[in-house]
Amino acid sequence: MDSKYKTWFHTYKPEKKYEKRVAYFSMEFGIHQALKIYSGGLGFLAGSHMRSAYELKQNLIGVGMLWKYGYYDQARNRDKSLRADFVEKTYNFLEDTGIEVTVRLHDNPNVKVKAYVLKPEIFGSVPIYLLSTDVEGNDFLSRTITDHLYDGNQTTRISQSIVLGIGGAKVVEALGGADTYHLNEGHALPAFYHLRDKGVKKNQMVFTTHTPEKAGNEEHDANFLNQCGFFGRTLTMEELSNEMVNGGNLNYTVSGLRMAKKANAVSKLHAKVSKDMWRGYDNTCKIIPITNAQNPTFWQDEKLKSAWVKKNDDAFQKRKLDLKTELFEEVLNQTGKLFNPKVLTIVWARRFAEYKRADLLLYDLERLNQLISNEKYPVQIIWAGKPYPTDYSGIDVFNKLVHFTNYQANLAVLTGYEIDLSKKLKQGSDVWLNTPRITREASGTSGMTAAMNGSINVSVNDGWIPEFKKDGKNSFILPELDHHMPVSEQDRLDATNLYDILENKVIPTYYNHPKKWQKIVFNGIDDVLSDFSSHRMADQYYKELFN
Repeated sequence: MDSKYKTWFHTYKPEKKYEKRVAYFSMEFGIHQALKIYSGGLGFLAGSHMRSAYELKQNLIGVGMLWKYGYYDQARNRDKSLRADFVEKTYNFLEDTGIEVTVRLHDNPNVKVKAYVLKPEIFGSVPIYLLSTDVEGNDFLSRTITDHLYDGNQTTRISQSIVLGIGGAKVVEALGGADTYHLNEGHALPAFYHLRDKGVKKNQMVFTTHTPEKAGNEEHDANFLNQCGFFGRTLTMEELSNEMVNGGNLNYTVSGLRMAKKANAVSKLHAKVSKDMWRGYDNTCKIIPITNAQNPTFWQDEKLKSAWVKKNDDAFQKRKLDLKTELFEEVLNQTGKLFNPKVLTIVWARRFAEYKRADLLLYDLERLNQLISNEKYPVQIIWAGKPYPTDYSGIDVFNKLVHFTNYQANLAVLTGYEIDLSKKLKQGSDVWLNTPRITREASGTSGMTAAMNGSINVSVNDGWIPEFKKDGKNSFILPELDHHMPVSEQDRLDATNLYDILENKVIPTYYNHPKKWQKIVFNGIDDVLSDFSSHRMADQYYKELFN
């Protein structure tokens, strides 16, 4: 095998159409339950991308961070409210590459960054190079930079971007360099500054934006970033002024859009929203849509897939009952509640961000009580998800749901929302509930993997859903609201519409028309696998962004 393939630890010669060497930078990768270097959707997406790149034999590597304590371990206080635990992680399956580079962090010009590699044969992904500053010879503060994913301290977060961006770019250089450098979100932005100084051309840099609201796009005082070493060298005031927006700040997304040859948003709707968001900034590149997707090989249950291929209703329903039973063992273990596999089960599970409205079903408690106490048409509801450990409003919503469900036999809130629990929830649910305020969800991929496993999406028409939905045929969709109306009015109308759809469409169809229900389930699998497999996405990145 050609030596250049060995340096990237690929186990294959890349397919001709995927020969271009691409380095994919991401702050998190959700590649396996045991490798706890992810928090949620961004990581799940990156993990699926790395798996499909491997299965398609693409000449691509991942560049990420080896988080010593991961994101956090979700536990409970004595009253069952949320507790964030931080437990040190060790991974014997990672290999020390022997590559060590240095970056400047603040006044320290020589912070060591060590690169480990997750080889393809471990979890079936392209090689992923993971960076750590927990290296002998570094001072205490430097060693803690790679402790916590999305550290709450601003200076630490900036340092993490420098390590991923500049440290990562130097590691790729040590591996022989890349033809294209791809930033999955703006966290690794310092890579572009370093590469530009090294003579890497604009047509070699591409960028993916994920966040459809300006407040969620990272922005800091440009002078402070300069002092931190963000640009790889100290910029002159004239150079720095060229990077400034919004009164002396540097916006990671604006800079990424200015430095890249092309960028992508993560759904067609998100591309429209992004173009509007950044229209007022000059010299930004074109934004195209490449809709997110997920890897069926990893996420879809094999027996459900077999029954779907044969369109065997009985086999599918039997397997679904088994998967519901497995999920309900977890419910019983965590909450002491006995759920019934024959009862319609609704799941809301994703990151607990305020705009995602985990508690929308609690908007009208009278209607909710009618819903959950109907003996003719019983329902069970499960919530799960991780708020950021310092997002106290998100934690308050989580705890509100815990206390509300505490003595309700058919309602449960689960902890430990990571890859394994995510799989169980998607495979064991009948309905996957998605309730963001419209235009706030860039993509929202959890519904894709739920649909792959026969869970019907009940959703706001946001993110990827407009490209998938056939209301009443493969999903149930809430009427679309004007996103300019007051938030309180949006919440009231969406809650009312959600109760109506559950009471008049979803629940009666499940109990009174099981054949129609099964047809909707199969339609959902047909449509999600045809358009929302990460093989399509990984191929589209090469065709439309890298080449």
